[in-house]
Formats: sequence, C-alpha cells, structure tokens
Amino acid sequence: MARWPEGASVTALKNEVHIAGGGLAGLSLAAGLRRREVPVVVHEAGHYPRHRVCGEFISGVDEAVLDELGVAACLDDARRPRSLSWYRRDRLVMRDELPVAAWAISRHCLDQRLAREVVRLGGRVVEGSRRPREAREGLVWAAGRQPRRGRWIGLKAHFRGLEMDSGLEMHLGRSGYVGLCRVEGDRVNACGLFTLDRRIRGGGMMMNYLRREGLDGLARRLESVGMDGGSFSAVAGFRLGWQGGGGCGVGDAVGMIPPFTGNGMSMAFESARDALDPLDAWSRGAASWEGVLAELRRRSRRRFARRLSAAAVMQGVMLNRAGQALLERLGRAGWLPFRPMLSLVR
Repeated sequence: MARWPEGASVTALKNEVHIAGGGLAGLSLAAGLRRREVPVVVHEAGHYPRHRVCGEFISGVDEAVLDELGVAACLDDARRPRSLSWYRRDRLVMRDELPVAAWAISRHCLDQRLAREVVRLGGRVVEGSRRPREAREGLVWAAGRQPRRGRWIGLKAHFRGLEMDSGLEMHLGRSGYVGLCRVEGDRVNACGLFTLDRRIRGGGMMMNYLRREGLDGLARRLESVGMDGGSFSAVAGFRLGWQGGGGCGVGDAVGMIPPFTGNGMSMAFESARDALDPLDAWSRGAASWEGVLAELRRRSRRRFARRLSAAAVMQGVMLNRAGQALLERLGRAGWLPFRPMLSLVR
C-alpha cells in the first residue's frame, strides 16, 4: 500500500495553478480552488486597492455560484439596487425594475477584499507581477481582454453626492452610453463606452465625450458635484465578443459582453465557477491539460454564446439612429419588452 510522506498535506500533493490577473475572475477562481485545497498563486500586475474601468454593477449571477466560489461574504454590505431608468440624450425613455436585485460595489473595494480572502484561504497573491501570455500548462489567463485595435474606449470615474432617480441610470448618446450606479459611501460610479476619438485627450476626457454624445444634461449634473480624481480610469484597444488568444482563460480573457447589459461582472464569476472542476481534476492528476482546455471551451460556449450574440445585436440597434428612435417610441409607450430582452443576456 502506498504511504503519504510524513507531514504531507493534500495541497502539497497537488499540481500548483498559476493565475495571471488578479481581477474578479482570477481572484474568485483562486478562492474557489483554495476551498478545494488546490495550491494557487495569483499574479497581479498592479497593486491593491486600485480602480478599474468597470460598471461596478453585478446582475445575473446566481448566489449559488458565489457561495461555491467562497466569495459571497465579500458582497455582504454591497448596495442592492433594483430600480432602473433609461434616457436617450437626457430624455427619459422608460422606468422599470430588475427581476432580482443586483449588487453594486466598487472594484477598489471588492478586488482588495477578494485578494485578502484568497490569502486567508492559504493562496498566494503576488502584486507587481506581470506574467507573459503563453499557452503553458498550469497557467490560467485572467488578465482581461486580448489587446487589439478596436473602435471603443471605456471611461470610468466616481462622483460624490450625486442625486439619482433610480438604482441604475442608463444614458444613451449618439454612438455610446453611460451607466450610473451608487456604490459605497456617497459615491456614484459613472462608466461609459464610447467610439474612440483620438482628438479627445486630457483631464476633461469624460465630460468631452459626454458632450460629444449629446449628453449635455448629464455632463452638467456630474460637473455640479465634481469627480473623485483618483478614481478616473480609461481603457482602449479592445473588441467586444469572443477574445480568442489560445491557452486557458477565464473572465474577459474569454469573452467581453457589451457593458449596457450589466452582466460583465457576473460573467467573470460564472467563468471562474466553470473552471473549478477541470482545474481541480488537473491538479489531482485526474485530467490532462489538453482535456482542461477542451472542457473550458465547451463550457464557455454553452454558457455564454447566446448572451454574447444577443448583446451584440442589441447594442447594434442601440447605437443606430433609427434603432434609438424605435426604442424611444416603444419605451415611452410602455411597449418595450425589457424583461424578455434582459433574459437573452443573462
């Protein structure tokens, strides 16, 4: 009969998983693996706490997923918005409610909590560690989108003391949109997706993009309370949809859904959950790395294909002049099928 070495632990007998990227997907995956006693190292290029371009609005993930990952407690005091309002160039289009309350919490807070939870569970989190993207056995890529030329720029900032008329406000402009939600304290997160204009630069970037989109009223509201300067973030050089790139990926590294859906953060958690079983099996020597890659591709397609396709079509309509006019007429008449549309991107 085989005997374990004296003092050996279950963790010591398993293959170690390295995760490149300490955002939602990477950290929640690490926490879930540590709950299964899989040795884990998370490599984060930056340092916690940090701001990221993100809607900071979690809608669509099942609480059972958060429980299995072991991260539900990190959201215990998050705001739970449910009401929403949609505007087109400062004109109210519709008001409604989500079927289930969402969570709203800043990434500045949440990522740090998740990193601490990974360490508490016995994992390692190495800050200031940038790993090259490579298809290497035991390496999971969770560092976000695949860099490439694209037409989009994402902007995000916090504003203090802003009055809101619902838990979530969505503002549709000429060729982009902005979402507002209240996070911890008196801060409101404003996060927008815009078509890139390289002539717009500098500290007034957010307001300049809003005015370009015809969102002058929103710009005045935000200027009246002032921006938390340290919270401003911008990202460009990406495409939405499936990311490709090969290797083992989770979260945005697999697919990026248009942010108007409010489902991007949920997808990060769901993607991490889908990776738990295959990576656990590989760590125990019960599955090959090639088998892990094949299973993750299969799970990602099954879970995300419909919502990514539906979101791409919806965004195309939203950013089309005729489509916007139709959505506005339907919304004002109370005929916009909001909940059936929502179900397609969940």
